[in-house]
Amino acid sequence: MSRAPRATAALCAAVVAVGVFAAPAAAHPRHQVRLIGERTVPNALVFQGTTVGGLSGIDRDPRTGGYVLISDDRSDRQPARFYTARIEVTANGVGPVEFTGTKLLLRPDGKTYPPLSTGDGTTVDPEDIRVDPWTGDYTWSQEGDRRPNLLIDPSVRSARRDGAFARELPLPANLKITADRGPRQNLVLEGLTYAAAGSLVVSTVEGPLLQDGPDATPERGALTRIVVQTRSGHQLAQYAYPEEPVFAKPVPATGFASTGVTSILAVDPLDPTRFLVVERSFVTGVGNKVRVFEVDTEGATNVANRDLADPTGVRPVRKRLLVDLADLGLSTVDNIEGITWGPRLRTGERSLLLVSDDNFSATQVTQVVALAVRL
Repeated sequence: MSRAPRATAALCAAVVAVGVFAAPAAAHPRHQVRLIGERTVPNALVFQGTTVGGLSGIDRDPRTGGYVLISDDRSDRQPARFYTARIEVTANGVGPVEFTGTKLLLRPDGKTYPPLSTGDGTTVDPEDIRVDPWTGDYTWSQEGDRRPNLLIDPSVRSARRDGAFARELPLPANLKITADRGPRQNLVLEGLTYAAAGSLVVSTVEGPLLQDGPDATPERGALTRIVVQTRSGHQLAQYAYPEEPVFAKPVPATGFASTGVTSILAVDPLDPTRFLVVERSFVTGVGNKVRVFEVDTEGATNVANRDLADPTGVRPVRKRLLVDLADLGLSTVDNIEGITWGPRLRTGERSLLLVSDDNFSATQVTQVVALAVRL
């Protein structure tokens, strides 16, 4: 078993401390969050021979001041890829999204990832992306797949800035997809962030594992997981994250209704315990609801070695509502999946950017929302 460096171990001690049971999420004081502005990217925009869409993750690159965004195209339109962009953010407004480049994500053999239709089990479903604060590489998560005749495990991988494969992080056994255990279809590794000065890799499972009980409904919430690992992949802890109930019933009653965790972001790059978490819900006939919660893992139970179908004795993470996007007066609230800190503002506030995944659909929108935040 690998051991974390001494500095990392000291930081991680706080991560696995035991404390009190999580209280229900409370509303934020309204002065903490305000809307700076929003921008949309034209539907089906063609950039350097690719279709821009499905933007599921965003991160600010401290080396350039620009942003990196990942597309969840499963190599159906073009091979799996990421984009770089400039987005000017000030205390009073947000500029247009100016794409500056795109690179294909490559396998260890240097080839692009194939579409699912090949059936060879090597396709990927990209979801989140982060700039590695130590190396400058791009670390990205993907969901894998669960189908009757095809099981593909999720993964966390790193790419060089030119898209070349760099490494893959070992994942805990309970995140592997088997016939009757592991993640549900399309509810796997959506969120990813670095914490504790880059010594920790923290990921979120979008919905409960099969062994963790049913998915959330309008009547009840659900428990999913936050996973904390070292850079080498050694698992330090898993924490139960309590998802809110689905915010409305579908219209008609047989329609679709779902909620899930789509992104996670360290509140402070040095802090191993505090995060922002995006919960995104969609209900047929009603629309989307997107809420950002501030989460603290300190005092939560380490549930790495237990199922959550019976959560007796489990202390989930503490959470409180930071902002409900419905309160901001946006032109629309779409399928928000990515979140990142932007530049600090002259007002002393921090800028926070969110991006929506349009699912390559003409009825949805690629939306960048800029907020000013005081925590």
